[in-house]
Amino acid sequence: MTNFIKRLRQMIRSRRHLGQSLAILTAAAVLVATAGCARGEMSAANDSETGAQANVRVTNVEATPVVPGEFRGVIRVTGEVEALYDVTVSAEESGRIEQFLVAKGRRVRSGQAIAKLESDLLSAQVNEARASARLASEEYERQRQLWEEDSIGTEMAFLQRRYASEMADARLASLEARLQRTEIIAPVTGTFEENYLEVGEMAVPGAAVVRVVSTDRVKIVAGIPERHARTVVVGDEALVTLDIFPDQEFLGTVSFAGASVDPRSRTFRIEVVLRNPDGMLKPAMVANLEVEREHLEDVISVPQQVVMRSAEGYKVFLAESDGGGYFARAQTVELGAVSGDEVVILSGLEGGELLITVGHQLVDDGSPVRIVNNEQSGQAEEEN
Repeated sequence: MTNFIKRLRQMIRSRRHLGQSLAILTAAAVLVATAGCARGEMSAANDSETGAQANVRVTNVEATPVVPGEFRGVIRVTGEVEALYDVTVSAEESGRIEQFLVAKGRRVRSGQAIAKLESDLLSAQVNEARASARLASEEYERQRQLWEEDSIGTEMAFLQRRYASEMADARLASLEARLQRTEIIAPVTGTFEENYLEVGEMAVPGAAVVRVVSTDRVKIVAGIPERHARTVVVGDEALVTLDIFPDQEFLGTVSFAGASVDPRSRTFRIEVVLRNPDGMLKPAMVANLEVEREHLEDVISVPQQVVMRSAEGYKVFLAESDGGGYFARAQTVELGAVSGDEVVILSGLEGGELLITVGHQLVDDGSPVRIVNNEQSGQAEEEN
């Protein structure tokens, strides 16, 4: 090409053979145009090949081996802590509050007196009845001796003395019982939590005086959806956690399962009893409750979010090797029990498959994929 140009320049400079020069120029123009067309065709071919390669998109995914294992079907609900015994003690007699025998907040034993009502009038009546009962008893005893030993008097007089003595004893016992009820007694062992009346205020029968709370054991009260009515029964174990004690777990037992369903919430009440020796759990705290309803061994379970609905039912995506890489394969599955974020796979998976857990929404059946999570990346490289 270089020699040709040199020769052309010489011919033009010498201005000889003008016709030959024009012919050569025409040939050069054709040569340049031909070269340009060839380069355009090659560039178009390269662009077409690059576009075809760009249309084949590889999706990054994460995959996890499918491994059979243990499945615990649990019901998770939110409940509330209640004292096992929360008792309001009311007055049984009329009278002013004379004094409190225990400071509020102190622990009391079952049967211990907490407060005392004024009882002067009743005490006087008891003393009177006691004297009357002694007199009636003496009269009866003497009449009995006259009647039985000396046959003096009549049988009717003997019976009158006898029944009069018994009536006096009964009246005395009644007044003594009323006198005892002027003391407000703790019905359970617990804490003197609250007093509703102050010293000097009038108490009448049925009026609340004090409140005693027993928290040595507590119960978690919760509502279970009615669809689980057959699976939750008395005696089931339950795991209790509280957000304010993130590192603590408490194991209890279902002590009560309601026989009726609340028509508003469509739940039935259960109670789970827990030991609370340190008093950590206090009434009205919010608790998270897990009640086990089934326990399966050697089953396959997957996260619910990887299961997708299809025309045939439900499907998951598996990562399969084609020798040089991986592609996504849709697999139809049959679902079983559900617990939290996990669902049991009854059929469709055997174990050992690579389940796509992240990126499954971005692939179709047969799409090329690249496994990017650390564990599977290493495995993929070894297989390749």
